[in-house]
Amino acid sequence: MLLRVSLHLVCTCITMCGVTMGGHRNGASTSRARWVKDSLPFLVLAGIVAVVVSLDQLSKAWVVAWLPEGHWWSPWSGEAAEIFRITHITNSGAAFGLFPNQGSFFILIAIIVVIAIVLYYRRLPAEDWLIRVSLGLQLGGAIGNLIDRLRFGYVIDFIDISFWPVFNLADASITVGVLLIIYQLWRMERAKAQSERARVDEEVRS
Repeated sequence: MLLRVSLHLVCTCITMCGVTMGGHRNGASTSRARWVKDSLPFLVLAGIVAVVVSLDQLSKAWVVAWLPEGHWWSPWSGEAAEIFRITHITNSGAAFGLFPNQGSFFILIAIIVVIAIVLYYRRLPAEDWLIRVSLGLQLGGAIGNLIDRLRFGYVIDFIDISFWPVFNLADASITVGVLLIIYQLWRMERAKAQSERARVDEEVRS
């Protein structure tokens, strides 16, 4: 019930932001086609958030229902089970078990991050879809872990890879989102450098 209400509130907030932005830009005479165009990025954001939060919460519910805390299970046996397995643990700190026993602090941080992402999202150029997707992944991950903290006071982790701290789908979504932003910034810097080199070459030739 809490998950459905949370998703409804998030999606409504994001969609309302898109509708408000479209209304301010085009006034009362805005055509339906233009409204859809202006609102589409926010509908995409709401869709990404809904998928991430749903998968995150469903996977955690499955782990809680079928695996006692502190126990593990793996679809493989032998050495493969030592490399990857499902281990039910709780985490009162940040992602990957960092800074334990700081639940209240991270609830505040998560709320600030959610608000900041939604506000920044409104300022992005319409064509910058990679950044939009990355922010959607980060927003969904932040909300997924925030729901855990509000419900239980801790986050449920279960993806156990031998060489990495145990994490969950929300953590993975946030990490992928950050990597996408880094990749996009690298692409932009490379394009800027290539443009600068082309300009210099043109000046030399002239």
